[in-house]
Amino acid sequence: MDEHEDRGPGPARLARAAVPALLIGAASALILFGADELALLLEHWWWETLPHLLGVEEDARWWIVVVLTITGALVGLVLWKAPGHGGHDTATVDLIAPPLPLRALPGVLAALVLGLAGGVSLGPEGPIIMIGAALAVLAYRWLAPAVPVTAVLVIAAAGMLGAMLGTPVAAALALTGALGGVKGGHLWDRLFAPLVAAGAGAAMYHLLGGVSWDMGLPAYEPAWVDLLTASVVAVVAALAGVGAAALFTPAWRLSRRLGHPMVYATVGGLLLGLLGVVGGHITLFKGAAETAEILADRDQYGVGALILIIVVKLVAVVVAGASGFRGGRIFPALFVGVVVGLLGHALIPGLPLAMAVAAGVMGMVLAISRDGWFAIFGGVLVAGDVATLAILCIAILPAWLVVTRAPHMLVRLPQRESTPAA
Repeated sequence: MDEHEDRGPGPARLARAAVPALLIGAASALILFGADELALLLEHWWWETLPHLLGVEEDARWWIVVVLTITGALVGLVLWKAPGHGGHDTATVDLIAPPLPLRALPGVLAALVLGLAGGVSLGPEGPIIMIGAALAVLAYRWLAPAVPVTAVLVIAAAGMLGAMLGTPVAAALALTGALGGVKGGHLWDRLFAPLVAAGAGAAMYHLLGGVSWDMGLPAYEPAWVDLLTASVVAVVAALAGVGAAALFTPAWRLSRRLGHPMVYATVGGLLLGLLGVVGGHITLFKGAAETAEILADRDQYGVGALILIIVVKLVAVVVAGASGFRGGRIFPALFVGVVVGLLGHALIPGLPLAMAVAAGVMGMVLAISRDGWFAIFGGVLVAGDVATLAILCIAILPAWLVVTRAPHMLVRLPQRESTPAA
């Protein structure tokens, strides 16, 4: 073999590729921050201002049903009437999906903001990456037209992942599986521009005052017994996630039998409202703020309450994804994993809180994403302690045995059906 055969693109070319990637990453953070702020304004109006004007009690659970049913109807209207029908159905596509036409983006944004503000149990990752990817493809046509569209999509996804999770490491781990199988050259050459975008996105989002995933958990001191106890928590979390994943495609197909997006999205909203009545306000929304809330108030939740929250939130994720709402499953998976960890901490004597939470998050994210490195990262991210890493690298192995042949939380459609329609 020629010793020069596997040489990459070279420092100069990589440096040139960094410039547009840097811009895309910074723009990704601005887009994400703007969508979050818009959703927060609408959330405040729906859940605080409007009830106050109508004289509704703050703890009236029937208001949850009203808001989520109306949210479902409004999202259904977007799926029905908006150009592009709200973009790709996030239940049927991976995070990196074919780029959408620009005319579809207002509908994608509307469906995303309505869901986030209305309390739907989905995160922003799918729709916000669609928006960023479409704009990135347009920008690269001007700035670097020679870059393939597939590479642009990876860079756009990396920028958004970096902004959403606050670190480029998330993008590196999530994209390693996708890019590692590409033959020729070095993996880090292929990751260079995406990591620039992810780093710029993370830095810009922090500068804008975005939410941090630092939960302030007590420091973790490793112990040999945690190899066993963390594995138990991770396996339980993985089993719960696999159970939800097994229901996902049947629920999606049952929902589509209702025929019209106004019908199945409204019915989905009603069901989510009823689930919210059962599980309480903590089981609503994407799960980021709720993760911090339940960890701060963990002493107020008994074993029965934690089990109820896990079941309700997982069913809500299935219903939301199956009913046409646009959003991702990673954010709620992080929340449910934390609750599984709190349950493990309550039931297993001596299991430290940080380790329990890390193992629960890892097992749940593994079941939902099927990405081992990303799952380990999620556990360390929420625990906030790198000392959990060594234990997690062992505890993930039995959890992987649970998920490796289990159903995915993704609806697989024939190619002709995989269109950005409702």
